[in-house]
Amino acid sequence: MLDAKTIEAIADELVEAGRSRTPVPRLTARYPEMTVEDSYAVQLLWRRRKEEDGRTLVGRKIGLTSKAMQDATGITEPDYGAIFDDMVLETGCSVEWDQYTHPRVEVELAFVLKDGLKGPGVTIFDVLNATDYVVPALEILDSRIEMEGRTIVDTISDNAAMGAMVIGGRPVKPDAVDLRWVSAILYKNQTVEETGVAAGVLDHPANGVHWLANKVAAHGDSLKAGDIILAGSFTRPLWVYKGDTVHADYGPLGSVTCRFE
Repeated sequence: MLDAKTIEAIADELVEAGRSRTPVPRLTARYPEMTVEDSYAVQLLWRRRKEEDGRTLVGRKIGLTSKAMQDATGITEPDYGAIFDDMVLETGCSVEWDQYTHPRVEVELAFVLKDGLKGPGVTIFDVLNATDYVVPALEILDSRIEMEGRTIVDTISDNAAMGAMVIGGRPVKPDAVDLRWVSAILYKNQTVEETGVAAGVLDHPANGVHWLANKVAAHGDSLKAGDIILAGSFTRPLWVYKGDTVHADYGPLGSVTCRFE
C-alpha cells in the first residue's frame, strides 16, 4: 500500500497531465508495489480535485466488462470511473480532438437511474427496477498515463480512461426491449469498423451496473437517483483522428454520431 503523501502526489500529477495533455509514465513501472485499492484512492482524490474546480459528478462509467475490451487491453477484471457534467455531450456534436490524449471511441448503453442503488447485495433485478431508461451512447476514451504495458492499477488511477460520452438515439424503458440483444454497427467515415451485441457485457449490460453498485459500496459510496451509468463497451475501442466522423447505428434504438475537429 502506498502512503497518503504518494497517493496525493500521483493524483496531482494526473490532474496536471489532463491539463497539459501530456501522459505521465506508467505508474506500475514507478510504483511496482501499487495495489488496486491504492489506485482507487488515487482516483477518488483526483475526483475531489475536479469537484473543487467546480465540476459536478453526474454518474459513473464501467470499463473492461466485455471479452472484446479485455482482449484489447490484456486486463481481465472490470473497473469504474467518474462522469462529470461537462463530459456528457449530445449526438451530432463536434468534438475538439486536441482536447483529448489518444482518443478512442466505444459503443455502449447508458442506464439513467430513477432510484439510488446501495450495495452490498445489489442484484440485476434491483438495477432494472431502479432504472428510468436506457439510451444508446458512445464513450470517448482519454489517457493521462502512457498506454504501453498498462495494468488495471494504471487504468483505475486514470479514471478508467474516461474522457467524455455522447448520448443519442431513442431512450427506452428497461423492459421495453431485450437489452441483451441490443446491437450496434460502428462506422468511421462511412466505413463499418466494429459490430457488437450488448450481451457481450457480462451476458447482460445490467450486470455491469449491479457489479458497480456493489463495488463502490466497498469504497463507502453508492449510486444516486439521476445518475448516468455507462455500462461498458461491447466493441473494441476505435482510434479516431481529426476530421473523422463516427456514427453508431443501434437499429430500432436509433443512432449516435459525432465529428472530431
